[in-house]
Amino acid sequence: MLLYSAPLSLFARKVEIALAEKALKFERVMVPFSQTRGYSPKHPAVVAANPKEQVPVLVDGGLTLYDSTVIIEYLEEAYPQHSLMPQEAAARARCRLLELEADEILLPPVRKLMHRTELPGPDFARHEQQEAEAAEAEKLILGNYSALTARLDSQEFFCGTFSLADIATFIVLHYGIRLGGPSLASHQNLEAWYHRLLLRPGFALAVQEIAAADRALSHPVAPRQPGSDK
Repeated sequence: MLLYSAPLSLFARKVEIALAEKALKFERVMVPFSQTRGYSPKHPAVVAANPKEQVPVLVDGGLTLYDSTVIIEYLEEAYPQHSLMPQEAAARARCRLLELEADEILLPPVRKLMHRTELPGPDFARHEQQEAEAAEAEKLILGNYSALTARLDSQEFFCGTFSLADIATFIVLHYGIRLGGPSLASHQNLEAWYHRLLLRPGFALAVQEIAAADRALSHPVAPRQPGSDK
């Protein structure tokens, strides 16, 4: 099994965590990335496999797949051990919705913070506009924290047992924190869930490697000031 990944790709890290949780061995090809050139020139194998020319791309024997959701659903069906989904149909549907919401509801405001890892340019007005948009996005992120806190309630995991929903939600929240977004300190059960996942080897390794990649590739993000979340 071969995975085309990238050091700062949220969706590729999502697949890597799933592979780790399922205890599946794989070879990883890290696609080159820089803040100045992005993924250019793009890896020819990724371009050939994915019309969107993006990682992750998984090759398993004669099968080549792209899109993190499609890849993880394939892994769940082809390698059912260490399941990432509940057994009952309605619970599986709810779990899929949570994964979808992580990608399409939680992630968009986090994208508004991504300029913070780029090298600062001479256009001060553009930077001010980006930070104004980031401030509005952080309000949405805090609202999402409140919704997630209510949904998690007293459960250990979002679908009762550990699942894909936890992986997808964790990686988006981690990227928001990584980009100087709001902390989880005012949402105690969500913060406890986050730290519980960090104890799992696949999550811990992904976080460590993302931090190392940031040190090598990213402009440093200013640390969040204590008490600055509202």
